[in-house]
Amino acid sequence: MKPAQALLVAWTIATLLFLYVPVAVLIGYSFNDSALNIVWQGFTTKWYVAIWNDRSLLHALSNSLVVAGASTALSVLLGTAAGYLLHRYAYPGGRMLQTLMLVPMIVPEVILGVSLLILFVAAGVELGFLTLVLSHVTFCFPFVMVAVQARLARIDPTLMEAALDLGATPSRAFRKVLLPDLMPAIVAGGLLSFSLSLDELIVSYFTASASSRTLPIEIFGRIRKGLDPTLNAISTVMIVTTAALVVAAELLRRRDSSGSVQTTREESAE
Repeated sequence: MKPAQALLVAWTIATLLFLYVPVAVLIGYSFNDSALNIVWQGFTTKWYVAIWNDRSLLHALSNSLVVAGASTALSVLLGTAAGYLLHRYAYPGGRMLQTLMLVPMIVPEVILGVSLLILFVAAGVELGFLTLVLSHVTFCFPFVMVAVQARLARIDPTLMEAALDLGATPSRAFRKVLLPDLMPAIVAGGLLSFSLSLDELIVSYFTASASSRTLPIEIFGRIRKGLDPTLNAISTVMIVTTAALVVAAELLRRRDSSGSVQTTREESAE
């Protein structure tokens, strides 16, 4: 192995260890029998049982699920519509419009949170579930839009034209011909949106009220008071859930890509 390759491998390993060792420690200490959560005193699952007796945590978890579900539903609708319209029709300044839609994906979250808070206060909108959902949709729907556009770029545009020529209305052609091909991308974007909304902290911190506190805000507030083994347990549950959603979205994306390649090969052979 060349020195440059060895250095790259070492750097990659060091980066992965820096990122994932703290996560592994957190997961491991969620099974620690010690209430101080500093010294290992034996294996236990009692902290996972304690979650179900903690009303504040369960209430925050319920809020997070409600907000994530609503945000995902709206993001799927808006992202699918935006991706299709920008791909299908040519608008004056269409590229600029698409760029503006992608800005929330790259803007620092603290800036996005402060900006949304100022907007809601200036508009006289009371902070609560509505502001939370709108805020989460702002940075979630671009992921759905990008996934849909990537899929549309690989779909034969003559399929819609053929359906229209055979007498189908534009809405029926979209539902019967295009939507089934878009479904893997839509589901993948929806899963990513749900996972992003579920563990969002900074934007939620600026746009939530006391009654709509989400689980990340509850965890952040408690960790500032001291170590709590219950937080390790609920954090582990969130990590596993988020990882499962991301893996599922990636599997759908790869399945979508492999299906497109296979279809292309069959068409070329014919």
